[in-house]
Amino acid sequence: MKELELKYGCNPNQKPARVYMESGELPVKVVNGKPGYINLLDALNGWQLVKELKEATGLPAASSFKHVSPAGAAVGRPLSDTLKKVYYTDDVELTPLACAYARARGADRMSSFGDFIALSDKCDKATALLIKKEVSDGIIAPGYDEDALEILCEKKKGGYCVLQIDENYVPAETEKKQVFGITFEQGHNFIKIDDSCLKNLVTKNKSLSKEEQDNLLISLIILKYTQSNSVCYVKDGQAIGIGAGQQSRIHCTRLAGDKADKWWLRQSPQVLSLKFRKDVKRADRDNTIDVYTSDDYEDVLAEGIWQNFFEEKPPVFTRDERKAWIAKNTDVAVGSDAFFPFGDNIERAHRSGVKVIAQPGGSIRDDNVIETCDKYNIAMAFTGIRLFHH
Repeated sequence: MKELELKYGCNPNQKPARVYMESGELPVKVVNGKPGYINLLDALNGWQLVKELKEATGLPAASSFKHVSPAGAAVGRPLSDTLKKVYYTDDVELTPLACAYARARGADRMSSFGDFIALSDKCDKATALLIKKEVSDGIIAPGYDEDALEILCEKKKGGYCVLQIDENYVPAETEKKQVFGITFEQGHNFIKIDDSCLKNLVTKNKSLSKEEQDNLLISLIILKYTQSNSVCYVKDGQAIGIGAGQQSRIHCTRLAGDKADKWWLRQSPQVLSLKFRKDVKRADRDNTIDVYTSDDYEDVLAEGIWQNFFEEKPPVFTRDERKAWIAKNTDVAVGSDAFFPFGDNIERAHRSGVKVIAQPGGSIRDDNVIETCDKYNIAMAFTGIRLFHH
């Protein structure tokens, strides 16, 4: 198949819409449902991301995309009992691929609502069972086990979008797109992100463990497919906070750091002990937890309102209590798609437990950024590689 007609483009008024190959066959096959324009953008970006994550780590990988940026991405490391609860894995017997998807979906559950999923490996039954429970628009993978496909094709009353990618497909060296009737052309970003990117350690702390290197590589690969400007916090093989598409780098760092803090707060005793009503759906639980762990907690704890969510009214999770819990997070890695222009980015990252950083370097204030890292004994590598994505 060389061409696929779409319902419409980014918006319903943008018709006609299609994807096609100028030469050769499309590397994507529609197994079920009908993809939209944005679905395919998410699918193709997500597939490239998980393919590179697996190449870099040797582990199965998954991503959860929304509006052409990942809400989460991860490799298939085992889950703790706490994360199994936080990620609603319930009684599913987790495979490495299922662990990767649970981590990708669990990084920022609110942003992942209605996601498009990408898997590096053939989708198995365990992963399909996790996907079955979530609100999602579709999935792309190199293949599907028969029982997994049966589960997925039942979603959305049979309309769930299932795409199969040719895992051996290699894109042309030159890519094009049009904006306002003008054609842009550039070389495809084939740059390989591996351990060689982390050799130039510019701080006093020049020690990087294998775990820290892997987390930094994961952050950089995620940034390669995240709308710029972007900053990514990673812990234990998964993104825990992604700041995408901000004009100011410090806003990226703050946004990603706030998301990382929310991820950690979900694992606090105060949140784990919340007694939700049994009729409260997952999305409402996620939103309620998001508000409960913020300064707007009265929006869910006020009299006449808390009864809609909880069997019993929980105590206020105070700002001091939240700050104390966030301070317990550690061993976090941060990547940035372009240089940090000021040390304030390091100050903000430090408050979310960051111990290692990778960024291109090249700012006129590099000395200030390095000095701030040294103040906290943070190890920082200058990669020399900018990873803008638009």
